[in-house]
Amino acid sequence: MKIAVLGLGYVGCVTGSCLARMGHRVHGVDISSAKVELLNSGHSPVLEKGLDDLVARMVAARRLRATLNPAEALEGSDVSLVTVGTPSRRDGGADLDHVSAVLKDIGRFLRRAGKFHVVAIRSTVPPGTTESLAIPALEKASGKKAGRDFGVCFHPEFLREGSSIDDFFHPPKTVLGTNDSRTARRLIGLWKPVKAPIYVTSFKTAEILKYADNTFHALKVAFANEIGSLCRLLGIDSGEVMRIFTEDTKLNISPLYLKPGFAFGGPCLPKDVKAISRLARKNGLILPLIGSILSSNDCHLERAVELVLSARKRKIGVLGLVFKSDTDDLRESPACELVKRLITERRQVRVYDPRVRFDRLMGANEMFIRKELPILPRIMAASAEELIAASEVIVLAGNHPEFKAALQLLRKSTILIDLVALKPDLKTLGVQCRQLT
Repeated sequence: MKIAVLGLGYVGCVTGSCLARMGHRVHGVDISSAKVELLNSGHSPVLEKGLDDLVARMVAARRLRATLNPAEALEGSDVSLVTVGTPSRRDGGADLDHVSAVLKDIGRFLRRAGKFHVVAIRSTVPPGTTESLAIPALEKASGKKAGRDFGVCFHPEFLREGSSIDDFFHPPKTVLGTNDSRTARRLIGLWKPVKAPIYVTSFKTAEILKYADNTFHALKVAFANEIGSLCRLLGIDSGEVMRIFTEDTKLNISPLYLKPGFAFGGPCLPKDVKAISRLARKNGLILPLIGSILSSNDCHLERAVELVLSARKRKIGVLGLVFKSDTDDLRESPACELVKRLITERRQVRVYDPRVRFDRLMGANEMFIRKELPILPRIMAASAEELIAASEVIVLAGNHPEFKAALQLLRKSTILIDLVALKPDLKTLGVQCRQLT
């Protein structure tokens, strides 16, 4: 393919050079004459391991060149890759001025293009940008229709400076955000030689995925640094701690705990987060990340309360009380806290959970209910059917096989609020459903 790369920073230079190595003809564009001259002379405009040698070889092979003129680079191309920067504005938002300028150049090219062309945006942009900014700008400048006359894709990159060539050829994934099968097929063909799972998804999913990745990476660094700071203060080897921590690929480095849903609770997590935060404060150490975990969890719980209240109904039925599946433990359960807050808001609340039997509650579990939710025995329904019959709103606050079957009994007028991402088949149920996440 002939590929135009618009923006010759780290991402553009690496992407263009590596695509040329794969056998494609790549024409780069930049507003900097210094960058263009360097690349055309066989030198990388940016410092990156192995890139200067790769640029030299690809320029010598006549598969890579650069220009100041977008029209020249775009002429005859099959795919254009937008790789310009999106720096932070003063308010913290992404500055999309460079993206907008490049889209106008591509749109003018599309106006005269005689074949189907794919525009792939690799610059990191906020969710919604492709649909609200990119497609309208391209359609306005070209006078053509996206999906029919040309294709558009948000196609995030996962390159790390210092190892970006290796990352290019061995990425963790390839993500294609598009609503057009022809565009997806062309880009799947482009990346077929690179062995990585390919995910074709929506524009917004692809856009926010890049932010989710980078935010999580930053979160991991901050978490490790806070644990390391506390270890140093206590005379503990933080390297050994994190080595053992990361070797746990069942709980720590795994998909577990990374499914959006309801707030966390139980006898361990809240207690231990409080304890480590207190330990740090006692030793004069501020841990902003760890110290904010419980307030973040409480904010999520409050969003759940507001979601239920937004239904503007008085009779509320809550399915699920225990803090996690396959236990009868109610201690620090977010569902119990939800019930307390709804009662405070003068709602008539009924609850049901087949795992909770008052004749079996004992010890700390019984003490928790006596202290935090003594009304529970009086508001507990005998069955899911009884709960549903008495409720205008059903709140899924837990997961149990009985709950899914009971949802078939919902009346059309019942509002279903799913806090645990159970995501039942709404077409079958025929009811209004509101999701927390």
